[in-house]
Amino acid sequence: MSRATWNLIVVLALFSSFVIAQTSLAPPPPIITLDEAIRRAQQNSVGFGAARTANGTANANITIARSAILPNVKGEAQYLYTQGTGTPSTAFGGTPIFIANNAVHEYIGQANVHQDLSLALAYDYRRTQADARVAKARLEIAKRGLAVVVVQRFYGLAVAQRKLATSQSAREEAQHFLKVSEELEAGGEVAHSDVIKAQIEANDKQRAFQEAELAVENARLDLALLLFKDFNQNFSISDDLSTPTPLPTMDELAVQARKSNPDLAAALAARQSADYEVGSAHSAYLPTLGFDYWYGLDSTRVGWRIDGIRNVGYAAAATLTVPVWNWGATHAHVQQAELARRQAQLELATAQKTLLAQMQSLYAEARVSLSELDSLRQSAALTADSLRLTEARYRGGEATVLEVVDAQNTLTLSRNAYDDGELRYRVALANLQTLTGTLNP
Repeated sequence: MSRATWNLIVVLALFSSFVIAQTSLAPPPPIITLDEAIRRAQQNSVGFGAARTANGTANANITIARSAILPNVKGEAQYLYTQGTGTPSTAFGGTPIFIANNAVHEYIGQANVHQDLSLALAYDYRRTQADARVAKARLEIAKRGLAVVVVQRFYGLAVAQRKLATSQSAREEAQHFLKVSEELEAGGEVAHSDVIKAQIEANDKQRAFQEAELAVENARLDLALLLFKDFNQNFSISDDLSTPTPLPTMDELAVQARKSNPDLAAALAARQSADYEVGSAHSAYLPTLGFDYWYGLDSTRVGWRIDGIRNVGYAAAATLTVPVWNWGATHAHVQQAELARRQAQLELATAQKTLLAQMQSLYAEARVSLSELDSLRQSAALTADSLRLTEARYRGGEATVLEVVDAQNTLTLSRNAYDDGELRYRVALANLQTLTGTLNP
């Protein structure tokens, strides 16, 4: 062996050792539970983020509306110049040609306290509080709706993985049966047509296995889009689909829904907001009162004391604004507010009816899907026994190849149906949670 060949072997060995070491040091993929999946989805969901932003904006509007009711303080600093006549005057800088200001040179530096008294401001403040309750309820709606999507995709991946395992088992069973039929044909116990049928069935199971692999890949991609900010498929999930989850009674759900249903809360808060908007529109017919208080400098000369006299002082003003005529704008605003209130009342009544209908429908879905699980579980167990017995009968010459193939297909279908039944029940619980907020699917 040449020296160059030996060096190449050493380099390849070192590189292989490095690759193996890096692989062994790589952390295992994280195992994500349903609760963690929901938390991750809330961090990455655009729709939920928009609802959270709207909720924060609505809360900020409360502070803005409250500031309009409370006294406001601001500071002012101005220098005002007016063209003068050029003739001497007792006022510093002479006499102005026209009275745009108090003197030719006027210096202002003062603090102003302003207060408005108006029913419209009070109604607007209450309306922003109601709007904040609407935004909070819609945030909860978005949160619960996102949870349903996560449940569907999370357990959808779990079911896809289970179906892949079932498909793999069916493929192995079909390949095993193909060997059995070939052995029986070699012994002259069955016809070649049995081998052909077994080969066709093995081919079908191979294609079904490939489709199941594709379904798992797509389900993983759908879930990954919700869970991660970047494109990441290096994760696994905690499959707790078979963990027993009890179903509350209808009376318990009705009590919970009346207390914590976000759709009903949003409709009620929207109706209250419309009531305050009507009050604000009517208040435009009433006078408004404003108060101002100034303290500081307003003089032709700058200084705390000028010629021994204090040069700062205060002033106050009260302004009463009486609406007289605005070409029907106030009346139109009142009409708009009344129309919006009637619409909000209609939406509230619809939300109440819809809640009752949805609760009965979703509860019936959960109840039926739960009741079917035992039957599906039993069917899966029975079809496994049926396949075992049918294959034994086939070996003894008492069953046909069609019976074996039918038993294999029935077992696959029954196992997949049981997995789909568990997914259906969990999704039904998640949908009920959107109404009550208390279930934990």
